[in-house]
Amino acid sequence: MKVVIAHSPDSDDAFMHFAIGEGKIDTGIYEFDHMMADIETLNQHAVEGRHEVTAISIHAYAHLSDKYALLNHGASMGENYGPVLIAREPKTREDLAGVKIAVPGKWTSAALATKLWYPEAVTEVVEFDQIMDRVGSGEFEAGVIIHEGQVTYKEQGYHSVVDLGEWWAQTQDGLPLPLGGNAIRRDLGEEHIQEISRILRESIAYALDNREEALQYAETYNRGLTRELTDKFVGMYVNQRTLDYGDDGREAVTRFLHMGEEMGAIPPVAHPEFIR
Repeated sequence: MKVVIAHSPDSDDAFMHFAIGEGKIDTGIYEFDHMMADIETLNQHAVEGRHEVTAISIHAYAHLSDKYALLNHGASMGENYGPVLIAREPKTREDLAGVKIAVPGKWTSAALATKLWYPEAVTEVVEFDQIMDRVGSGEFEAGVIIHEGQVTYKEQGYHSVVDLGEWWAQTQDGLPLPLGGNAIRRDLGEEHIQEISRILRESIAYALDNREEALQYAETYNRGLTRELTDKFVGMYVNQRTLDYGDDGREAVTRFLHMGEEMGAIPPVAHPEFIR
């Protein structure tokens, strides 16, 4: 049975799926193909139910819960860190009144977190890998960066207005900031869902247990990071939390979605379901 795993072309996602991609674990009757695209593209593909397994933004889950269930593993959570709102010069939230802020996709968790932090924010969608340059050129006064930019923006001369993961932890009882999750299509049926889930979790566990081998593979997707920064970035988003959200992680997802619902930013969503 062919199963497409759709994910971002990033070193952390490559690390997670290394064992499947390189045949390090037994996948039984399943033949896994990898499809890579930026997270907002994957969010929109999921509207059509295009892929059996896909990375999605937690924000997007509110729009997709009829088609997909969240797996209890594969999450990207910001533990007192997360997407960073940057500017060319030091700024405060008050400086952003009426200023257009570049965000990496309307259904990204970065976009929702920005609205939760600053409900009056004026945002415009820009491809994630263009945001830093377009802030640098002066086209935007500020922008929210995700992926590798979170560990390189300072050395490129930008200033942090707010680290949204840090803000979230400070205001939400120390909870991690939910960013992305792996989701599986509901119409696969219970038996396939459970078995595919087991294989995907085994892949993450293999990478964590064979870190150097998996990092070497992940480096091919690191978009210019050094080995040291690749190691740091992967460690930020693939760790024991990736094997299991944990009670606090599941609470964080629920709270994030309910806060978005309360401010009218997303449709109502029932208590999120996590496939073990």
